[in-house]
Amino acid sequence: MHRFILQMTAILVFSTGLHAEKSDYLELAQRGWGYELRSTMIGRDMAVPVHIDGRNLAGAALCLIGERPHPQTLMVLNTFRDLLKHSYGYPTPMRYAGRSARNCGTGRTVVLRLYSGYPPERELSLDLDWLSETHLLGLPVGRRYVMTSPAMAQTFFGHRGQGTHIVVKQPAHGRPDLLERAFHKSILLEELFQSYTFGMDVPHFDRATGFLSKLQETPVNLHRWPWSSHDFMRALLNSNPSGLCAFDVFMLHAVAQSPVDQTIDPGFFDYIDRQYDRLWAHTDKTLSDPRFSSLFDDSCTRAVQVAR
Repeated sequence: MHRFILQMTAILVFSTGLHAEKSDYLELAQRGWGYELRSTMIGRDMAVPVHIDGRNLAGAALCLIGERPHPQTLMVLNTFRDLLKHSYGYPTPMRYAGRSARNCGTGRTVVLRLYSGYPPERELSLDLDWLSETHLLGLPVGRRYVMTSPAMAQTFFGHRGQGTHIVVKQPAHGRPDLLERAFHKSILLEELFQSYTFGMDVPHFDRATGFLSKLQETPVNLHRWPWSSHDFMRALLNSNPSGLCAFDVFMLHAVAQSPVDQTIDPGFFDYIDRQYDRLWAHTDKTLSDPRFSSLFDDSCTRAVQVAR
């Protein structure tokens, strides 16, 4: 789940035998990218400039903090970085900066905190204090932030630009089983995809239609299980695809190639409508590239390409 925040304002989609239509892709694109920011905190500074463009983070560095990345985490990160370069045309530099976000510097950077044990809420709070200082976000100084899920991503807008912070739970030991591997890959990939495209969560209630996107989520009650339990992992995995769907790859290309100023503008969806077949050609090529196969979920419903 990704939250886009204006001065601490929370704002915050291939099953075998199932097929979607072009109209389904267009509708889902509008739901995932056609949102509006709104304020939920009275008295916040609404003069902060906000520019919603999925390409804003193209080429932005990825700064890892907290625990060093588990080998599986590193594999997902490196493969996703390759996919970003393939789609956006810019490399995504990455480095490990130690325990504190303050070591990440003040350039165009996405901060990713990794942990495997208890939720690092104290460290999260310190990270956000630093981001607020750096980007003049105006967040309350010394506030304690609470983690509500094992993976969270937030984008903040301030007077000195935007800052993105991700915190993700990774495997706690060297030999995770298949369920653990699928779970940790899924939550990391979801936060990365949403952060680097500005796609939003989309509720999905009709399981019979299958999933079109990693953005789609079926509501499920997870409060009765600890995050490290197999019951929790299994339930969360069942709530949405474990990897990226064809639609998500399609939207990566759409975001990268669209000439619009903001990817929440109506012109973005007009562009997708006009260029649907061409974008699908790029998507099909990407889906066939073995370099990225580990990121994809082949059980997603896939749209039929329209030949003209």
